[in-house]
Amino acid sequence: MQGRQCGFDMKYKQIYLDHASSKPIHEEVLKFAKPYLNNKFGNPSSLYNLGLESKSALENARDKISDFINAENSKNIIFTDSATESNNIAIRGTAMRNINDGKEIISSSIEHMSVINPMKDLQKNGWAYNQAPVDKYGFVDLDKLNKIISNKTVVTSIMYANNEIGTIQPIKEIGEIVHNKGKYFHVDASAAIGYMPIDVQKNNIDLLSFSSNDIYGPRGAGLLYVKPGLKLQSIMPGGGQERGIKSGTENIFSIAGMGEAAKIMKNEIKNESDRLIKIRDKLIKEISKIDRTYLTGHPKKRLSGHASFIFNNIEGESILLNMDMYNIQIATGSACSHKTLEPSHVLLEIGLKHEEAHGSMVMTLGKLNNIDQVPLIVKAVNETVERLRKLSPLSNN
Repeated sequence: MQGRQCGFDMKYKQIYLDHASSKPIHEEVLKFAKPYLNNKFGNPSSLYNLGLESKSALENARDKISDFINAENSKNIIFTDSATESNNIAIRGTAMRNINDGKEIISSSIEHMSVINPMKDLQKNGWAYNQAPVDKYGFVDLDKLNKIISNKTVVTSIMYANNEIGTIQPIKEIGEIVHNKGKYFHVDASAAIGYMPIDVQKNNIDLLSFSSNDIYGPRGAGLLYVKPGLKLQSIMPGGGQERGIKSGTENIFSIAGMGEAAKIMKNEIKNESDRLIKIRDKLIKEISKIDRTYLTGHPKKRLSGHASFIFNNIEGESILLNMDMYNIQIATGSACSHKTLEPSHVLLEIGLKHEEAHGSMVMTLGKLNNIDQVPLIVKAVNETVERLRKLSPLSNN
């Protein structure tokens, strides 16, 4: 891409910095799973060889993912169509099946809307829904969580790490609080799963959700880990697939790809995380030098590929569109929250004012990034912020 367009320097090759919303499929994953798009098309519920071949692929994927998250048994892995569906099944299915134990549910105040909205829906139907507050870094207030949870709290849902600010929660400690006073602990690991190892047994996790695309697998598959002995009510009755919890013919291409992606990720995650930390820290150091710029989330206890900022006196949407003119793709707030003009609930909950929350920029790194891109990114951000502040009626420039 050469030349100039609307006053922007367009010499940049594409720099993709929105891996939290969508990751490219790993080349080896695509190669592995591609046969299930054409000649290996059998229904895994069929008993002839073509169907049994798909059934074998399904169970092999279950084994790989079970090993990836250290599940007790591959039977504890339920395949869904997305992390959103997994979150809904975890929350609604656990709550409804265990309604005799109580009608209380809890989440943090900064959960993804695929957790908050199912809980609000249950609240409309008579459930008591409480939110645990967070501090300025986005950490759940453990003392307040301990106070609001009770033996009638059936489901407590806390995300492993936040997709907008990158802060990693003390999941093991939270799990201990939940099990000491409440019942079941659900963790949405969508933001964290591609950046750090996750062990469901060591971290006191009863239910875990994420999607195939979070680990460079194909879109169209999600996962729900269910601890042995935990009973769920199906929220989609049908033919009885996936232990009757999630009926419907399985997406073998995406599921097989998800399993292979998990196998590859387990081997690569340590080196990849170390590589991304170097890029992340350099980005944070350089971008933080811009006047009236603030890092959101914890400076150290954050995802290896996550850098997020607030720029005073400019709008996040304008930052996104201006950066795209440099052929650099970033995010502003949550990728799933742009249907309204409201500022991010996450940024408001960590104490930012409405006008501050609107100036959000989120960069999530991945396999498409390298350290040599940092000077180009920083230059584009500097020019973008300077340009927008000159245009802003709120700016002092």
